[in-house]
Amino acid sequence: MSLYKTAAKDLPISNLSVTERVFVGLTGRLDDIVLIDGVDGRKFTAAEFMDQVKRLAGGLTQAGHIQGKTVALMAPNSPEYCTIFHAVAWAGGTITTLNPTYTSSEIQHQLKDSGAELLITIPATLEVAQQAAAALTDVEVCVIGAADGAPSLSQFFATALQQQVPVDLDHHSVVLPYSSGTTGLPKGVCLSHRNLVMNIYQVAAAAEFQKGETAAAFLPFFHIYGMTVMMNMHLACGGVLVTMPRFDLELFLQICQDHAARRMWIVPPVALALAKHPSIDNYDLSNVDQVFSGAAPMGRKLSDAVAARLNCAMLQGFGMTELAPVSHVTPLSSPRSGASGLAVPNTLCRIVNPDSGEDMAPGEEGELWIKGPQVMIGYLNNEQATKDTLTPDGWLKTGDVAIIDEDGYMFIVDRLKELIKYKGFQVAPAELEAALVGHPQVQDAAVIGKPDEEAGEVPVAFVIAIDPAPSEAEIQAYIASSLSHYKQLHHVYFVDEIPKSPSGKILRRLLRQSLTQ
Repeated sequence: MSLYKTAAKDLPISNLSVTERVFVGLTGRLDDIVLIDGVDGRKFTAAEFMDQVKRLAGGLTQAGHIQGKTVALMAPNSPEYCTIFHAVAWAGGTITTLNPTYTSSEIQHQLKDSGAELLITIPATLEVAQQAAAALTDVEVCVIGAADGAPSLSQFFATALQQQVPVDLDHHSVVLPYSSGTTGLPKGVCLSHRNLVMNIYQVAAAAEFQKGETAAAFLPFFHIYGMTVMMNMHLACGGVLVTMPRFDLELFLQICQDHAARRMWIVPPVALALAKHPSIDNYDLSNVDQVFSGAAPMGRKLSDAVAARLNCAMLQGFGMTELAPVSHVTPLSSPRSGASGLAVPNTLCRIVNPDSGEDMAPGEEGELWIKGPQVMIGYLNNEQATKDTLTPDGWLKTGDVAIIDEDGYMFIVDRLKELIKYKGFQVAPAELEAALVGHPQVQDAAVIGKPDEEAGEVPVAFVIAIDPAPSEAEIQAYIASSLSHYKQLHHVYFVDEIPKSPSGKILRRLLRQSLTQ
């Protein structure tokens, strides 16, 4: 068995709950501002945040909404989101997080599957939340703030719950996010307190996090990237969060300028804006020494373009919901262009031939397998999916094709299930996409395989062009100049938008559906 491991020392295993870990990081700075609402400017000290968490935990417990139960939270980023999350965790409950743009049917699926009995949302999404809950008689809906027709969350603030309710740190699911659902219905991912706490320690060490770091927090807290790396790590490790309910380039840049941010936490679609949008030049971003991208792979050309534009390091990491979420980080002290990073502490990796099960040597492609304290408990109500993903001895099969080089740097090639099979050749969409966004007149791109009687599948591209837009022939010639014959584009579709999940992953199933309509 070929094992890959970082040179960094393993970290001690924590025996704290996730909220206890956050409170440890807040206790020494009770009078410091730790949360700022980026829209209305409201500010909260560490002491105020801790008091609100404990009082909401007490009230939810008194109302019977916590012990052994699941609370659903569907809201954009705000200071209140952090309070609700940690109140439920402090009281020993489970939080299932929902995308606030979900439809009624998507909400209903998650409520039913998770067994949630309380859904907390905002006035703007109250109507769709109530529609979803109408067929589920056990679900109560309340709102952050106030709205006609629903009780306010404020009614649940009561006598403070002073201590963490005892929980099994390894087996209690403190958070139940759902996988992005690029194929099939989303699956509930059971993550323990130990998963979350150890990943806070792992990321802080690997990313060389510094006390006082202030971040423009647009990465959604309902998604595991924003939840762990933004919300929990910044609160636990001495940082400050300026919350944004959604990504807005001008507001993002303004926050980074005004708060002298040293690091931007982003996803690939934002990297495209940083590399190409003219507004970048209107802001003083001289304090930014690094941009860190995760959630989806980014090609070397785009990575280098961001670094050149902002005169900083462009770093990447790798993770997935099932890893709470981070397994790899590229450190600022030893960057490598295009790499998804080195394994974080306490993490073992393998590169496995998916057909033979053979371990691959450095530099050879195979499926990335991960083992460490951040690996999920399993999938909720889905024993078969759990068995398909977790081996009996604790390895998580990521489903990603990767290479680990002689120095331990990992490079994502593509998703196993997204490889295009062209006349027996395997074509990685990510490679073509990275090449496409290197074209100066291409804003964004996505590639899928289109069924073909002769070839099996042929690569086709969906492109968002920048005026003056190139022709299909020009784009095809651009790709032909740099990639092998079997990686050529057989058609280019010019579009206004490419469907993506909140974490930046391309929703290829929607693109495939568009070809049949």
